[in-house]
Amino acid sequence: MPKTVGNGSGGVNNPARAAGYSSQTVNIDLHQHWELGGVEIPGRLVLAPMAGVSVQAFRRQGRRYGAGLVCSEMVSVAGIQHKNERTLGYLRVSRDEHPLAIQIFGSDPGAMAEAARAVEAAGADLVDMNFGCPVRKVTKTGAGASLLDDPGLACRLVAAVAEATSLPVSVKMRRGVENGSRTCLAVGPQLVEAGASSLTLHPRSAKQMYTGTADHSLTAELVALVDVPVIASGDITSRARAESVLAMTGAAAVMVGRAAQGNPWALRQIMGDDSEPTREEVVAELLLFMRETVRELGEHRASGFLKKFYGWYLGRGRFPRPFKQELVQLPTLDEVEQRLLAAAPGARFVLERLLDEVPDPSDEILLDSLPISIYGGG
Repeated sequence: MPKTVGNGSGGVNNPARAAGYSSQTVNIDLHQHWELGGVEIPGRLVLAPMAGVSVQAFRRQGRRYGAGLVCSEMVSVAGIQHKNERTLGYLRVSRDEHPLAIQIFGSDPGAMAEAARAVEAAGADLVDMNFGCPVRKVTKTGAGASLLDDPGLACRLVAAVAEATSLPVSVKMRRGVENGSRTCLAVGPQLVEAGASSLTLHPRSAKQMYTGTADHSLTAELVALVDVPVIASGDITSRARAESVLAMTGAAAVMVGRAAQGNPWALRQIMGDDSEPTREEVVAELLLFMRETVRELGEHRASGFLKKFYGWYLGRGRFPRPFKQELVQLPTLDEVEQRLLAAAPGARFVLERLLDEVPDPSDEILLDSLPISIYGGG
C-alpha cells in the first residue's frame, strides 16, 4: 500500500496559507523553513532540475547562493536498471548538497522502484519523479509529460516508488499535454493519494515548451485541492515575482530554473541581497564551476559541456559580447582559464578565497558500482 501523506499545502507545511497571506496583504519570508515529507527545507527557494545543466557543481553553487533545496537533472531509470556507467554518474552526492532531490523518469513501475532504491542508497533526501518533460525522445517512451494523459499508469508509478523507498516522493508535472489543459488539477490529487508527498507544477502545457507565460492561477487551484506542499515553477525571475507567486498561490516554495543558468546571483537577489557581482566575482565563480565540472565529467567532456556557460556567465552586459566567442574557440580549458584571468586579474584572489570556503567534495557518497572516474551527464 502507498505511504500515507502528512500535513502539506493545506496545513503547517504551507507557510503562506498558515499565515493567512493574500495577494493584497503579504509579507513573504523566503528564508522560512518548511517541511517536505519529514525533510526540513531551509528556505522557500528551490533550484530546478534542468537537463544538461544541473550537474553537481551547479547544485552545490545553488546551495551556496541561497537555494533551500536543489535537484539533479532527470535520470533514466532504464539506465540505472542496466547499470549504465554514465547514468550511474548522476547518483554522485556531495554532503554539501543536502537537502537534495534526485529526479528519475520512466514508464515501468518495476524499473522506477529499482531506481528509487538506488537514489536512496546514493544518499539523496528525496526522490523526484518527472511527469513534465515535454521533449519528444522522453514522451515517446510513455514517460515525462505523456503520463498526464495516463493517470492510471502515473499513479501506479508513484505507488511503486513510494513502496520501494523510505524517502519522500515528489512529482514535477506540467498543466497537461495540450494548450489550455487543466489535467494537472485532476491528476494531482490522485498522485497524492498514490503516495506523493509533494507536487511541483509548471503551469505551461507540454506543447508550449517554454513559450508564453506560466499560468499560476492553476497553481493556486492545485494548492487548494491537495494537502501536501506544492512548489510553484515557471517564470520566477526576481524577488518581486517570487513573492507575488507565493502570495497568489499559497505554494510552499518557488522553483527557479533558467534565471539561474550561469547566474547564481539571481538566487541571492531573490533571497534579498540586491548587490550585483563584480567582474572579478563573475570570473572567479566561472573558474570554480569549470574546475568542479572537470572533476565530475573529465576534461574532454567538460570542454564541450562548459561552452554554453560562458555566455550565461559573461552576458547581461558583464563582458563584451565577442569575448564569449573568443573563449569558445580556444582549444583547451587551461587557455580559457588564462584568458579569463587576463580579463579580470583580481579574480585570482576571489577564486583563492572561494577555494578556501567551499567544502572539499572528496567525501561524497559513491555506490559500490559507481566508478569515480565517470559522470552521467546528458
